[in-house]
Amino acid sequence: MSNRKILNFINGEYTEGTAGKFFDVINPADGSISAVVTEASTADVDRAVASARIALDGEWGQMSLTARLDLLDGIADGIMAHKQDFIDAEISDTGKPYGQVAHMEIPRGADQFRVFSKIAADVAESEIIETPLPDGGVAHNREFRKPKGVIAAICPWNLPLIMATWKAAPALAWGNSMVLKPSEETPSTAALLGMVMNEVGLPKGVFNVVHGFGENSAGGFLVAHPGVDAINFTGETRTGEAIMKSSAVGVRDVSLELGGKNPSIVFADCNFETAIEGIAKSCFFNCGQICLGTERIYVEQSIFDKFVAALKQAAEAMTIGPAVGLTHQKKILSYYRLAEQEGATVVTGGGIPIVDEEFVGGAWVQPTIWTGLPESARLVNEEVFGPCCHIQPFVREEEAIIMANDSSYGLAACVWSGDEGKAHRIAESLNVGVCWVNGWMVRDLRTAFGGVGMSGIGREGGIHSMEFHTELKNICTIMPSV
Repeated sequence: MSNRKILNFINGEYTEGTAGKFFDVINPADGSISAVVTEASTADVDRAVASARIALDGEWGQMSLTARLDLLDGIADGIMAHKQDFIDAEISDTGKPYGQVAHMEIPRGADQFRVFSKIAADVAESEIIETPLPDGGVAHNREFRKPKGVIAAICPWNLPLIMATWKAAPALAWGNSMVLKPSEETPSTAALLGMVMNEVGLPKGVFNVVHGFGENSAGGFLVAHPGVDAINFTGETRTGEAIMKSSAVGVRDVSLELGGKNPSIVFADCNFETAIEGIAKSCFFNCGQICLGTERIYVEQSIFDKFVAALKQAAEAMTIGPAVGLTHQKKILSYYRLAEQEGATVVTGGGIPIVDEEFVGGAWVQPTIWTGLPESARLVNEEVFGPCCHIQPFVREEEAIIMANDSSYGLAACVWSGDEGKAHRIAESLNVGVCWVNGWMVRDLRTAFGGVGMSGIGREGGIHSMEFHTELKNICTIMPSV
């Protein structure tokens, strides 16, 4: 059993929950206990929200933009100064490969503070708009933005530090205070952020972390709290719907980035090797546990057999980490069984891989590819959130578009073609928030990010994050007529 204890971070201090409840975090690589975590009570959430409000009314609310953004740059430096601590914590919670965490996830988590610091610095205040008056005078309208207030942020388990900083960086850049609830399955790196905040001198109460579960626990307490001004959530659609209902009480703003069943459309004129490499990553990276991953692939008939064989080879050559835990492993495997029940042809995978004895207790699943299912199959319509995909042939591009759009989700898509005009025509016709052409997962944080339909509401990134995290206010001054 691990002796590592993870505490709430409230008003600049690490503290146990007042209810005296704890829960275990399990390392999905081997099934061992990674840490013991305190569970926040209603009173703990009350105190976190109250401290966030006090910070807004105090030093943080009075701080200049320059000083505030200097602190964000300091937070980025602080994460990298403790890089190994963050790496160890992330791997312990997620079981991910070292290289993925060390070279991508922790640096990206730090860099998001730098990026949003720069975005906030670059956004100029609106110019004065003159309104002519009937008496010949004018009114001067000056628009400016003020922080929205106390932001509640609830993060998923698939990219723990990246998602925590994706929420925290823009919230702090535009002068808000916040209460963050990380996933109960991966709380360690969010907890470590409190240490960094204290080291750089962030005023107490600006950033708070509470641990626990959803309904009747920290998550439910937080989104229902009347002191919260806006809610930013990334996670499954069903939870997003519950949060949206809760936000209606008090009429709080919400940003919801939810599930996806993302398609890729592959034309015969694509760069074949590049497409295979990119699609293999989009299907199997992070054990398929990424909202932007590909689970449906539509391939032009003339290259269908060649594509299936090549993706099979790529999948079998990949090394991936485990699912986040045994519960999620069970969910993924239930879909693997469903695929066979629905009559899918299993191209590769479909079960649990053989692992070394020390990892037998882990949440491992095989990268899996299917063909042969109709578009009406549950497997083709429901999000698995695992390392798997179904491949379907098409003859005409109109057919591919219809199949790709035949989903209640609308988060992301990819189009692979050597004909740029055709690729952009297809991309524009897909009902998604982001579409990549001849690539996957290129993310410029200045661009809009979000989905349509059951994939969410609102946009994050760049000035879109500014719009969510601020209130636009107009001061109209009637100038004396001469």
